[in-house]
Amino acid sequence: MTQLRETLRSDGNDLNSMSDAELFAWVFDVDRRIILLESMKKHSVLKASYIAQETSRSVQNISHALKEFREHGFITCLNPEKTTWKKYIVTDNGKLLLERLDNFNN
Repeated sequence: MTQLRETLRSDGNDLNSMSDAELFAWVFDVDRRIILLESMKKHSVLKASYIAQETSRSVQNISHALKEFREHGFITCLNPEKTTWKKYIVTDNGKLLLERLDNFNN
């Protein structure tokens, strides 16, 4: 699992270098990522406070997941100049992530 985390840190935008099993393991290793993944499927704009309220999780927990997904290129911030109330959208890599996970589950 540590090697997978290092791969994601160093090469998070190259999903093709990861096997489906590795990608699946990274996403499902932590439940906050699963929560964010479900929100990515349902909402066109992601906000930590909304997801936290919707899922009864802390804003900090959801913000951490948003940061992880942003660092790996799965989402992008629409208003990075703000320190609070940030809004995110799914990137092309994020859409590919959703597609690969859907295919893996089927």
